[in-house]
Amino acid sequence: MKQMMHDKEERERLLTVLQTRFFAQIQRHADLAWEPIARRLESSESKLDALFAMEATGGEPDVIGYDQEKDAYLFCDCAPESPVERRSLCYDRAGLESRKSYPPRSSACDEAAAMGVELLHEQEYLLLQTKGAFDCKSSSWIATPDSIRRQGGALYGDRHYDRVFIYHNGAQSYYASRGFRSMLWV
Repeated sequence: MKQMMHDKEERERLLTVLQTRFFAQIQRHADLAWEPIARRLESSESKLDALFAMEATGGEPDVIGYDQEKDAYLFCDCAPESPVERRSLCYDRAGLESRKSYPPRSSACDEAAAMGVELLHEQEYLLLQTKGAFDCKSSSWIATPDSIRRQGGALYGDRHYDRVFIYHNGAQSYYASRGFRSMLWV
């Protein structure tokens, strides 16, 4: 299912969209400059393919941070709600396979892997929520620690009452309003 760029024109269009969003939402990364990010993006076809997949599935990726230790910029889905094209999914393959009836088409973990990205971890989800109000009408699966996953659970987050909540659910569950947000270190 991975959406890949096919030509130089698509690549330039994606870079223009990312640059426009970067400057339109400067409060998400006020201490960062676009030029070093653009240079890094232009030198990595696989990262651009992953960002293209994020954009093509409605994620509206943008930079939300920089990790000096990793020397990497964090791109994250910044669409106001969990992307519609990534909803109604179980958490992972094991959750999908455990469905007795009415299985969804796929799982969040499988879809993220096909896109070349990761699900947000709790830390990144909370960081994203400091950049704006996200998932006020939807929710997003987030990367779940093995200790919780071994017990059949999976984590998701949303925002209500101007507060961010992290919950748990069975990994086999899926809802029309729950999708996943992705992240990519560049």
